[in-house]
Amino acid sequence: MAILAGIDEAGYGPLLGPLVVTGVAFEVPDVTGDAPPPPAPPDLWALLSDSVTRSVTRKDLRLPILDSKKLHGRAKGLAALERSALAMLQSAKPAPATLRYLLRRVSPAVLGELADYPWYRELDDPLPVAVEAAAVAMQANAVRRNARARGVRLAGVLSEPLLEGHYNRLVTSTRNKSVALLGLTLKIAHRIIRKSGGQPAFVAVDRQGGRSRYLQPLMTAFDGYDLEVLEESPERSAYRLTGSPASHTIEFRTRGEDHHLPIALASILSKYIRELFMRGLNRYWCEREPSLRPTAGYYTDGKRFLKDIADAARREGIPQELLIRQR
Repeated sequence: MAILAGIDEAGYGPLLGPLVVTGVAFEVPDVTGDAPPPPAPPDLWALLSDSVTRSVTRKDLRLPILDSKKLHGRAKGLAALERSALAMLQSAKPAPATLRYLLRRVSPAVLGELADYPWYRELDDPLPVAVEAAAVAMQANAVRRNARARGVRLAGVLSEPLLEGHYNRLVTSTRNKSVALLGLTLKIAHRIIRKSGGQPAFVAVDRQGGRSRYLQPLMTAFDGYDLEVLEESPERSAYRLTGSPASHTIEFRTRGEDHHLPIALASILSKYIRELFMRGLNRYWCEREPSLRPTAGYYTDGKRFLKDIADAARREGIPQELLIRQR
C-alpha cells in the first residue's frame, strides 16, 4: 500500500477570520517505484467513480469532490460544502457531532487557543448545520462501500487553523504571509510522511502564487532526507525525498484541485472549517449590533464590517491585532 495525500488552504486573502490549511491522506494500492521517474499516482475520481464526482449537476446523486469555490458561495450557502466535507469524514470514522468534536479529531492543538478570542470562546455548533444528518450518512455509506471495494481508505485528516492573533504573530515573525503559508503546508506534509508508517507517500500541494522552486524550504523541512528535483516548471514542481525505509514524492501543482482528488477534498475541508469559525465571529458581533450584516471577511466587505462594529469593539475592549489580520 501507499499514501496519496493532498494539501490546500482557505482564507489566505481575507481581512477577518482564520487561515486554514488542511491535509488529507488516503491509503491506496502502491503505484510508486524506485526507478525514475516515479509513476503517476492513481486517479481517485476514477477509482471512486461509483460514489463521487468531480462535477456538480442536479441529476447526479454522487458526492461532488472538487474545488470548494464551486460548492460554496453567498448564493449557494453552506449545504453542498458541508455535505461533501462531512460525508467524506464519516466514510472513515463516526460523524463529528459538534465543531469541537471535529477540531479534536483534525486539529486538537487549536482547542486551547479558542479562549483567547471572545467570538470563538463558546463556539461549538452542533453538526451538521445546513443539511440533514441522514443525507450525509447515506452518502458516507456509499463512499465507504466504494472505497473498500477498490482498496482505498481515508487514512487521516490534519488541519492547521491559524486564528487571527496567531496569524498576525506568525506573519510578523516571518515578515511574509506566503512564507507563513508555506511553513504550515510543509509542517502538514512532514506530519503526513512521518505518519505513513514506512509506506511510500505522494503528497500533492495546491501551488500558491508564482513560485516554482521549493528545494531550499524542503531541505529545511525534511532534514535527513536526500532530495532530488524531478521537475520545476510554471505548472508543476516535483521532488523525490529518499529516506529510510521508503522514498516519497512531493508535488506543487497549479490548480491542483483539478488534478488530484485529495487536494480538492483538502480545499473543501479547509473552507468548511473556516466557514464554521466565521459563523461564530458573525454571531458574536451581530448579537452586539443587531442591524449588522454578516461578512465573509474579504477585504472590501471586511472594511465595511469593521466600520459597523467599531463602537462595539471599543466597548468590548478588543485589541485590533486580535481581530484584524495583517496584509
